[in-house]
Amino acid sequence: MAGISDKKKKQKTKDGPELRPENLPDNLRTQHTHMTCGEHMNYHTNTRTSATTYMALGVDNSWSQREFEAQFRVEGIRWSTPLDDNGCRTDRSSIEFDLIGIDPAIANAFRRILISDLPTMAVEHVFIINNTSVMNDDVLAHRLGLVPLNLDPDLFQDKAEGEAASEMNTVVFKLVMACEPNADKPISVMSKELRWLPKGSQLPQETECEFVSSQEELLPHPAAPVHNDILLLKLGAGQEIELEAHAVRGVGRDHAKWSPVSTAWYRLHPEIVFTKPVTGTAAEELAAACPEIFSVVDGQTVAAAARGNELHLEKVRRLAADERWAGRLELRKRKDHFVFTVDSTGALPPQTLFTRAIDVLAEKADRLLQRL
Repeated sequence: MAGISDKKKKQKTKDGPELRPENLPDNLRTQHTHMTCGEHMNYHTNTRTSATTYMALGVDNSWSQREFEAQFRVEGIRWSTPLDDNGCRTDRSSIEFDLIGIDPAIANAFRRILISDLPTMAVEHVFIINNTSVMNDDVLAHRLGLVPLNLDPDLFQDKAEGEAASEMNTVVFKLVMACEPNADKPISVMSKELRWLPKGSQLPQETECEFVSSQEELLPHPAAPVHNDILLLKLGAGQEIELEAHAVRGVGRDHAKWSPVSTAWYRLHPEIVFTKPVTGTAAEELAAACPEIFSVVDGQTVAAAARGNELHLEKVRRLAADERWAGRLELRKRKDHFVFTVDSTGALPPQTLFTRAIDVLAEKADRLLQRL
C-alpha cells in the first residue's frame, strides 16, 4: 500500500499544476469555445460540460465556481424605448444586453422563465351584459384577455379555484359603448374605453365579486391598459356593447395572455476569423465580393466586426465555403456569449422582468437542493 501511495504522490508531482480547458491545443480549444458555421450545417454545436471530456489529455473540464465568478459578466445594455401618447420616452420597452460566461442551459432557463413563469395581471372573466355587435362573446372575451394591463402583479394575490373575488386578487374594468342608430359609418371601440372600477363589480350578485375597500388605496396609480390604441371591436349603426372584465394574476405557462414578454430570445455572439492570411488577388476578390465586411489593408484582407453587420453574415458564411477562401476564412459563434433580447408587452419594464427571472431561477435551485 505504501508503494501505491508513493506512486500516486510521484504521479501528482510529475503532472504539475491542474490543466483547464484553456490549456487545450488550439483546435480543441476552438471546438470547445466556438461553433463553426459551415456551408450546409454548423459544426461543434455541443457544449461539453462533462468533467471527463478531456481526461485523456490530462485536462479537467469540471465546473469551477471561481472561474465562473471571474468570467461571468453582463455588458452592453441597449434600449429600444418607444414614445408614449404625449411624445415622452417610456420605461416599458425592449432591452438588449450581452450575457458572457454562462452555459446555454442557463441562458435558455432565463428565456423560458421570462415567457412562462413570471406572473402578470390579465383579464380572465368577462361578464357580457349586452352585445349586439357582430363579434361573438367568446371572441371578444379572448381579445380582452390579450390587452396588457399596467398592473404590478406583486401587489396582488393568486386567486385560487373557487375563491371569491376580492380587492386583493381581482381588478374590475367596465366597457360601455354604443353607436348612434343613424351613424354613417361604424365606430371603433379601443382599449382606452376600458374604465377601472376601483370599488369592485357593479353586479356583485352575478359576478360574486365584492370589495371590502377601494383599490385606490392599494394601487400607486389608476389601473388601465398599457396601450390606449388597441382595437377591441367595431360597432355598426344601432349596435351596443356593455360588459365587465375581471383581471386576475397568472403565468404564461397557463395561458399566453399572462406572458409579460412579446418575445424573449437570444443569439450567439458572431466572430469573423481568418485562420490564415488572405493576400494578393484572393484578398481583392474577397473585398469585392463583400465590401460591407471586408477591405484590403497593406495587401491583406481585414474584416469589420461581425456585430452590427448581421445582415451580411449569411454572405460571409457562403464565402467561407468558396474554394478560394476555404480553410482561411471562418464564421464562428461563441458558445458562452449570448446576445439577449427582452421585449416587454408593457406590463412591466424589461429590466424588472429580467431581475425577477433571476429570482425565480434562484428559487427553483433552492427547491431542488431541498429535495436532494
